[in-house]
Amino acid sequence: MKILAFGDSALLVNFEQKIDDAINQEVLDLAAALKAVPEVTYLIPAYCSLTVGFDASLNNFTEMCDLIENSAKSKSSSTKTNVSVIEIPVCYDAEFALDLEEVMEQTGLSSTEIIELHTTTIFKVYMLGFVAGFAYMGSLPEALKVARKKQPRKLVNEGAVGLAGIQTGIYPTDAPGGWQIIGQCPIKMFDPTRNQPSLLQPGDQVQFKAIDRKEFETLRLMAYPQTTWHD
Repeated sequence: MKILAFGDSALLVNFEQKIDDAINQEVLDLAAALKAVPEVTYLIPAYCSLTVGFDASLNNFTEMCDLIENSAKSKSSSTKTNVSVIEIPVCYDAEFALDLEEVMEQTGLSSTEIIELHTTTIFKVYMLGFVAGFAYMGSLPEALKVARKKQPRKLVNEGAVGLAGIQTGIYPTDAPGGWQIIGQCPIKMFDPTRNQPSLLQPGDQVQFKAIDRKEFETLRLMAYPQTTWHD
C-alpha cells in the first residue's frame, strides 16, 4: 500500500496495480473502515486504489496518512458468505446486440454460447466510474474476453450492455463508448432522485438474466412510464 498526495485535499491510496478480486477487496475493506472516520469527507474506491478526501483546513497530509495507515492495520477483512446476488435482466435480441457478430468473430463462440457464458457467470462490481452509475464488473470468462471497438460510437444508448477486455458493464445513460454491445437492459441503472442513485455499488454481486422482447417492454414501461423503445 502506497499513499500519495492527490491535490490539496485528497490522498490516493494505491495497492498492487492490477485487476484482481483480492486486491479490490482490500480497497473495499479500507473504504469501509474509513467510512465512519469524521476527518474523511469522501471516498472513491476503484479497482486497485482508493481516493480519500479530507478538509485541508483541519488536517494535513501527514495526519491523514497516519489515520489511513492505522485504519488499514485495524480493518477487518470482509467475508463473502451469504452475499446476495443481484439479478439484472437483459434482452439479447439482434436489434440490441449491435456487436454480437464481432464478438463471435473475436471469440469463435456462437451467439448461444456467448449469452450462456454471460448469464451463468456471477460478476463482481469492482468500481463505479466513466459516467455516473457506470458499474465496472468482472471478470469475464477467458473465452469471452474481447477487445474494445477500434472506432468508438459517438452515442451508446442508455441500458446498453457491453464487453471490453475482461469487463462487462451497463451504460446508465446515453454516452459515447467503445465497448462491444451484446444486449439491452430495460431497468434504470442510475436515478439521481433515489436515495442511492446508482443501482449497483462496489462489492455487489451481479448475475444477468436473459429475457425476451415482450418482457423487455414490460420492464421498461415499469422503469420509464409512457415510453417505448426506439432505435
